[in-house]
Amino acid sequence: MPDKSRNRARKVAGGTGATAATGTAPAPADAGVPAEVVAGPRRSAGPQVRPKNGVDRYFEVTARRSTFGREVRGGLTTFFTMAYIVVLNPIILSGADIDGNTLPFASVAAVTAFVAGALTIAMGVIGRYPFALAAGLGINAIVAVYAATELTWPEIMGLVVLEGLLITVLVLTGFRRAVFEAIPAQLKISIAVGIGFFLTIIGLADAGVIRPGSPLISFGVGGQLAGWPLLTFVVGLLVTSVLVVRRVRGGLLIGIVVTTLFAIVVEAIAQVGPRTGADGSEANPRGWALQVPSWPDDWIGLPDLSLIGDFSLFGGFSRIGVIAAVLIVFAIMIADFFDTVGTVTAVGAEGDLLDEDRNLPRSQPVLLVDSLAAAAGGASSVSSNTTYIESAAGVGDGARTGLASVVTGVVFLVAAFFTPLVQVVPSEAAAPVLVIVGAMLISQIRDLAWDDMSLVIPAFLTIALMPFTYSITNGIGAGVVSFVLLRLAVGRRRDVHPLMWIVAAVFVVYFALEPIQQLL
Repeated sequence: MPDKSRNRARKVAGGTGATAATGTAPAPADAGVPAEVVAGPRRSAGPQVRPKNGVDRYFEVTARRSTFGREVRGGLTTFFTMAYIVVLNPIILSGADIDGNTLPFASVAAVTAFVAGALTIAMGVIGRYPFALAAGLGINAIVAVYAATELTWPEIMGLVVLEGLLITVLVLTGFRRAVFEAIPAQLKISIAVGIGFFLTIIGLADAGVIRPGSPLISFGVGGQLAGWPLLTFVVGLLVTSVLVVRRVRGGLLIGIVVTTLFAIVVEAIAQVGPRTGADGSEANPRGWALQVPSWPDDWIGLPDLSLIGDFSLFGGFSRIGVIAAVLIVFAIMIADFFDTVGTVTAVGAEGDLLDEDRNLPRSQPVLLVDSLAAAAGGASSVSSNTTYIESAAGVGDGARTGLASVVTGVVFLVAAFFTPLVQVVPSEAAAPVLVIVGAMLISQIRDLAWDDMSLVIPAFLTIALMPFTYSITNGIGAGVVSFVLLRLAVGRRRDVHPLMWIVAAVFVVYFALEPIQQLL
């Protein structure tokens, strides 16, 4: 494992994620926080500033070197970065069947926004960290496949509820936090770096810079950055980069707004239209990926929340059998469990919220809310909700406390009534923020140990598999299994926490799940 004193020296000399390497400047004294408190690390000795009021005391705004303005700004940035889920979730779930009919698009959008808002507020108030929650895309893709091939939508949602309840039990017993703390520092750093690359590839894919092609991925359209949407992304990336390196307050949020306005003007003049046609095919490769940035005819409407509560808790067991249903629950649970571990590690590191062992202090409430969110998402028929890596965008823009999550959650609740307005922001306007936040996160690669191949290989596999397999869980699993094996191979088994052996065994089963299902 890397030497802790050396890592602490690096932190003192060069800072961690959000200050030295990310371009996010500490708030000046005129922002409401004395300069002598802001200048030093959060855990350094120095004069203690009394909280301004009860809200400040509860959320520890001043104690975490933040201000109310920065929390509001960070909360808004997180919302606009992940608002795409209100549109993308209905698209992913549009093929699901419920009572002989496909899921209603408008209802899925409204419930997605409503549940995300309620759970994100709960995370802010109970967890008191700047983490936002919404329907998990990776998990949604899994459950959509099962719903299309083996189970009805209420039945697969019932299994999601059970998965969430099982993870909640693991939290209440302390097992989930113990696993989080058992992961060695080398892997935690690798997870943050891997998620940085993962965010980058998500941003590039959302913008259409990279697309499925032959043999793997292609660059833009026919090897060129062709089309107005791609130009919009490039303009947004350059503008936002300038704002960040110039340390403009709210640079990420301003970048999204400016790029959206540019996109609206472009669409009004060029009439680009959507990339996909009514049949789902890519009829217009040079079109907008998801939302077409134009002012909607209707701005407001009462949300249709009829999907909430439409699930069958044990229906899946009777349809496909106990063993098959248990394996589905296991697969979803592993993805949910370790996606959150990766997200909390990466976002916490970006905000300098981790302790010297790279653990999140007082993580139990965070893990509890996240676990209950999985069950709540299933009970609401919009699939498991989980902590979003896009929370790093808000942290990159200054958010440090749960107050930012409350802001994000409130805007999501409002969005349930304004779903047409949310669609104004195209993914090409939000994608530049993901790329820049990815750059912020990968700066932590400097803290990895590079002189021991038994540590380098697990770190590399963790970093590489996240973006290349489009899965945080796959990256963590590969890192854990290889770490345990290689430490054993070099005679350093004492470096392996006892829980890591259990986690490695679970991941072996997870990766071999398909052969096991075929065998059974």
